[in-house]
Amino acid sequence: MPTSRQGGVRPSPAAISAVGLRRSFGDKTVLDGIDLHIPAGSVFALLGPNGAGKTTAVKILSTLITADAGELHVGGHDLATDAQAVRAVIGVTGQFSAVDGLITGEENMLLMADLHHLSRSEGRRTAAELLERFDLVDAAKKPASTYSGGMKRRLDLAMTLVGNPRIIFLDEPTTGLDPRSRHNMWGIIRELVSDGVTVFLTTQYLDEADELADRIAVLNDGKIAAEGTAEELKRLIPGGHVRLRFTDPATYQSAASALREVTRDDEALALQIPSDGSQRELRSILDWLDSEGIEADELTVHTPDLDDVFFDLTGPANVLSQTKENVR
Repeated sequence: MPTSRQGGVRPSPAAISAVGLRRSFGDKTVLDGIDLHIPAGSVFALLGPNGAGKTTAVKILSTLITADAGELHVGGHDLATDAQAVRAVIGVTGQFSAVDGLITGEENMLLMADLHHLSRSEGRRTAAELLERFDLVDAAKKPASTYSGGMKRRLDLAMTLVGNPRIIFLDEPTTGLDPRSRHNMWGIIRELVSDGVTVFLTTQYLDEADELADRIAVLNDGKIAAEGTAEELKRLIPGGHVRLRFTDPATYQSAASALREVTRDDEALALQIPSDGSQRELRSILDWLDSEGIEADELTVHTPDLDDVFFDLTGPANVLSQTKENVR
């Protein structure tokens, strides 16, 4: 890991950075001074309810629209003064496919090669390599209108990669795909990152962010409500517990009497003990059971998931604490 001259750890170089990013449409403030630092070669996921400003952030950082304020850098280039240099290092796959259904998959690829000013031979070579990489060779000569949803998304992403971008914006890339196609897309994203590509991902699938992202930010009311790894975000939300289930009523009653801060379920003969799910705390519970000679028939650990985080941070009655706002 890089270190400074003073011996401290230097932050990883940012592929994307934003300080004080603001954007309004009329009297509605969509992005209200957000800060981002996304290291190169990582996956960053931006979550938020519909209308939270996720797509607006993507459009600004990919030079499609301008910000009202903010210091913004993508690929080391200043968005305000060198947008053309930014365009040269990025690729964008939007919510709606850029695929032309009237021409074949191969022709779509060659059209992108022309737009990137590749020579005829280089364009054909690049198109062939990407069609093979995305398992589209058999369909290459067929009109794209005949492709399934998953095939169109793969072709869309393959087209994005024609210019060999080092930073890719994926705006809800798996919306509408079946589970198998979604998992195939996840595999492709992982391959890109293993090659050093930076991925800025917006998604409404919380399991997708959990599965792919190195860091996640939750956008709500124009601000970053919380940011961190998936595990850091999950620890913000109370409700983790260990559930002990018994088959013998006497053992259940003995355990319920001995334990403090426990929620009883007399019908199921189950006890719920608050827990953060850590190995240390789980070991403490097991040691206590052993010391009391109590044997549960079933022990399960329940921890909050990203759904819990999302609803807690974006709920209409939610009031965020300073702690939640500053998890980084």
